[in-house]
Amino acid sequence: MSDAPPAHTAASDGAGQQSLDALYAATPPWDIGRPQPALLDLADNGVLRGPLLDVGCGTGEHTLMAARLGLEATGIDLAATALTTARRKARDRGLTAHFVQHDVLDLAALEDRFQTVLDSLVFHGFHGHDRARYVDSLHAVTAPGGQCFVLSFRDEPPNRSGRVHKVTPDEIRGAFAEGWQVDAIDPVTVDSSLRDLADGIRGWRTRLTRR
Repeated sequence: MSDAPPAHTAASDGAGQQSLDALYAATPPWDIGRPQPALLDLADNGVLRGPLLDVGCGTGEHTLMAARLGLEATGIDLAATALTTARRKARDRGLTAHFVQHDVLDLAALEDRFQTVLDSLVFHGFHGHDRARYVDSLHAVTAPGGQCFVLSFRDEPPNRSGRVHKVTPDEIRGAFAEGWQVDAIDPVTVDSSLRDLADGIRGWRTRLTRR
């Protein structure tokens, strides 16, 4: 996977929007056509509660996973092409979900709170001030006592240097030190559509409670 930010983390200006849509002209490596196993496990075990927000939803697999459970589910992304695909999937599967074109750095503008927030490979694409802005954005949209689940890449071999964003548990705890309780940072495997990463990428699934 490239060190370029995922589609949902780039700037929301006109030029940035075109580049986001271009990423979905072909299948990007994070779009595996199904939910990530580490997040599907949450659904299968009845952990998710609605209303649910899928941040940087791409083509909507995690939003639709929640909708299939009967939860009120909303997915947001900046890539209009991805959202068009997500809406088509919802129609084809007979599921009701909301898909909104929106910047993940300004979730407060949604003027809503969610009991569950899912982040599949968004957080680790931000650095420095933007990472702090993103964490504040998540806090603004998560209901007090609500939960946020963050899927990110792990700082361990065989994750190849220069190929993926990687974070340490200390970086995660530091980023979410204020306004959050870090309940768990679990080692998981992140699936990829890239052939040379068919065995997956080592990752973290962080479970957070919003204070």
